[in-house]
Amino acid sequence: MKIREAIERIDSQKHNIYTQNDKIVWLSRVDGLVKMLIIDAHEGGEDVLFEGYDDSTDPERELLVPEPFDELYLRWLEARMDYLNGEYDRYNNAMGMYQTLWDSYVNHYRRTHMPKGGGFRFF
Repeated sequence: MKIREAIERIDSQKHNIYTQNDKIVWLSRVDGLVKMLIIDAHEGGEDVLFEGYDDSTDPERELLVPEPFDELYLRWLEARMDYLNGEYDRYNNAMGMYQTLWDSYVNHYRRTHMPKGGGFRFF
């Protein structure tokens, strides 16, 4: 999913007052977590470049999480909006869906990528 596509899809699904830049920053935060907590913990993580997104980032840039897990971006954006709107029940629902997608992606990534490290050390 591309930055533009994520923003267009959430805007078509959920009426909101938030700017495109707000949503780009939120997407940047989630991809920052993906890079730091998942990708960088596995071999080849250093080959994936991520410097964050802002209003000068090409909206055609591909986000880090691939299909079929990329719906997590929409649930993340939805949750951020619900939280800021004070709609805490909706926030909890969106975060639950986000967490399920996050966990599925993490499990898939761990099954398909070798973790970094030199094995176990016994003292």
